[in-house]
This record gives sequence, C-alpha cells and structure tokens, in this order.
Amino acid sequence: MQTLQAARSSPNAGDAAGALLRDLIDYAGLFPPASLAMMPSVANYDGYLRSEWNWILGRFIVPVARLGEFEETFAGLPAPAPGTQLTKWRLSALLSADPIADVARIREFNARMTSSSSCRKAHVESVEVKVSGPGEVTRLSGIMPAELTTYFEVPLASCGECIAAVAGRGRRAKLRTGGETADKFPAPETVIEFMRLCAAANVPFKATAGLHHPLRSIHRLTYQSDSPSGMMHGFLNVFLAAAFLRAGMERALAISLVESRGPFEFSSGGIHWRKNRLGTDEIAAARKDFAVSFGSCSFTEPIDDLRALHLL
Repeated sequence: MQTLQAARSSPNAGDAAGALLRDLIDYAGLFPPASLAMMPSVANYDGYLRSEWNWILGRFIVPVARLGEFEETFAGLPAPAPGTQLTKWRLSALLSADPIADVARIREFNARMTSSSSCRKAHVESVEVKVSGPGEVTRLSGIMPAELTTYFEVPLASCGECIAAVAGRGRRAKLRTGGETADKFPAPETVIEFMRLCAAANVPFKATAGLHHPLRSIHRLTYQSDSPSGMMHGFLNVFLAAAFLRAGMERALAISLVESRGPFEFSSGGIHWRKNRLGTDEIAAARKDFAVSFGSCSFTEPIDDLRALHLL
C-alpha cells in the first residue's frame, strides 16, 4: 500500500493514481491568474505535450474569439525534429455572446485544420459557456451541434434545475471551484451538492479555477506578491469525492473527504481513504464518463506538487 508520501514510478494502466490523473488537467494559461499572452501559452502547451507528464495533460482552453490568434501562433511553432510523432491538439473553446457565429467559426477552423498540409493539427472538440438558468441551457443546446461536447457552467445557488436541463439535453455541466478572491471559492457542501446532483442525473462535469494544488490547503489566490491567501480546494479531494459519490458515498462523508488533508492511500488495486475504498476500475470509469477534467492556468504547479507528494 502507498500513502501520499510513497513514490509512483510510471503511469501504469493498472495503477490507481494513474487512473485518477490521466488526462486530468486542461491547460488555461490564457486565463487569470496567469493571464499569459497567446504565444507563451501555446509554447507552454507544446512543451507539456512533449514532456514525460503529457499523459496528465488534457485540452488547451481558448476563447472562440481568439481562434484566429491561436491559429496564427500555432502555425508559427518551430518545426518538429524529423521523425517526431505529433499528437493532435485537443481544444476546448469558450463561447461568446454570439453562439451562432461561434459555431460557424469553430466549424471553419476545424475544416481548415483538417485540410491543412501542416504536420501539426488542432481540433475544437468541446465548448464551454456560462448560463444563468435552465432556459439558457435549453436555448443554447438547440444551437450547439452534436459533434461539439458542451459544458454549461451553472449557477451554484440554484443548480438543480440547470443540471436537470443539462441532463435532458444530453450535455455536460461545469463547476467553478475558485477564483482570484476568496468569495469565488464555493463551500465544500456546495461542491458536493453539485457533484451529487450530476451523479444522480448521469451528467458528466468538469471543474475550473482554484484547483492548482492536489490537497485542500491555504495558498495565495493570485501570483502577485501582495496577494491575499485563502483556503483552496484540492483537486485530489474533489475528484476522489466525485468518484466516491458515483459509487454511492453518502453526502456527509463526501463533504468530509473534500475537507480532508488525507491521508489518501494509493495502490495498484485502488485508493483508500479512512475505511473507504475505490478500485482502480471504478476510478477509471468515473474519470472517463463522469468527473472529466479541470481547467488550470498552470500545468507545472500541480505537477510540482504531485512530485513533492511522491505521486509522480
């Protein structure tokens, strides 16, 4: 049995930590608090794709309005070394206030990328949009084509009706787990209620913001030297809680898990927390079709923390 302080040498398919971490982090370097320009964001993602941790890397997040800027920067990446195997870039695009024009723009972008003679390819496979209520979910679902996986960021104060609408349209939900100020971080009870509703309705979800660190802990909320600090949710806590909820964990215990500092024990066959256990197959299934990923403006920060915990 391995604790958080025990080493994991490689992303083995039968390894519980590997099942939990694979494709977990969508890179959102364009967004706060990093707020990088397009060129360093694209260069970073290119480097991460070629790193030993590329199996943890998910999609590149970009606003639809900046797809043209992305395309120009993407085309300007240095030519790969001869014989280099390149992975198609998976993009998730944030919609603007004009979703009909956005869909047209995405389709044109994907068509150009498909027909391009370049050795590098990119493809918008999902979109993300913030909504104010179930009516918007219904309206926008009628606009989004089936080939675009759609994540609706719903208001947490009244997410029940929105998640029901998302389920009715066969779409996905999005949970905002933090921001640049302390009030942007939802309470553990709120996080669990969102995930519990998603599990009950068979709605896959992703999370975004405030999940730079594996374990719940206090950190600066931005990268500014005078930034205030606050309690931040841990991505291990959140995604383990999601998998346990899907397996039937009761609400109160799941809240305790989100609040926990561990220890989480990883082995080749599963993960233990207190007297609760999830098998590797259960974790992999939860990640595949329920708790999909989270967006982070940093990829290196979560990786460095995982390495410090000897999970990598």
